[in-house]
Amino acid sequence: MSTTRHLVNRQRRLANAGAARVATEAPQERGTKTVNPPGVKPSSEVKTPSGDVVDRPARRRLPASLRALAARTGLRRVPSVRAPVVLCVLVVLLGGFAAFAATRADSLRSDPAAQNVALTDPARTSEVKGQTEKAVAALFSYNYADSGPADKAAATLLTGKAVQQHHDMLAAVRAQGKDQKLVLTTTVTESGVEMIDGSRARVLVYADQSSTRTAGKKPETTYAAAMFAVDVARKGGGTWQISGIDTFGQGS
Repeated sequence: MSTTRHLVNRQRRLANAGAARVATEAPQERGTKTVNPPGVKPSSEVKTPSGDVVDRPARRRLPASLRALAARTGLRRVPSVRAPVVLCVLVVLLGGFAAFAATRADSLRSDPAAQNVALTDPARTSEVKGQTEKAVAALFSYNYADSGPADKAAATLLTGKAVQQHHDMLAAVRAQGKDQKLVLTTTVTESGVEMIDGSRARVLVYADQSSTRTAGKKPETTYAAAMFAVDVARKGGGTWQISGIDTFGQGS
């Protein structure tokens, strides 16, 4: 009898122990209060639009030592930026840069300097420079014994108002040429093409001039340097003629 009771009591104890272990390992039901880990605040309930109540995870707080370090160094929590906001900012910035670049390109294309062929076409610049130097040397050289080359240069290398300008500048030389047996020689030492616009151009010229008089017992030679600008125009056959002479107010 005692043996039977002992066996029954033992079975009851085993059954109670198994039930307690199952209850401990089973997942907690919804609404059951949970124990939060150390340093984590209890979650707060949030009601969704459908009326359900859900738990919102609590924000983890920094340990006291890290909070003290942040306070000493002045560190603050940096708010996060959502990706769509960053993309919108980038789109606005890129759009503004594209508009600025287009406006700048239009202004450069409309700039007179950008249309100056002398800056972009070395072949045309060399053509203008070479023909102008030869024309100036021929037009401002004169030999009393043979004025044919000077007359030919004036007839073929001048156009427009330059015809009268050249006549006025060499009038004294021609008038005194025979009496003083005058020989005038002009040599271009340097020139620079300032502008080329289609069939028009402007060239700055530096030249040395020597004037020799042989009428006296002893020849006399004087030297002078000249600086002036000439406007040239391109005619048929690719010939550039001088259309204007600018002495910068120095006269003849």
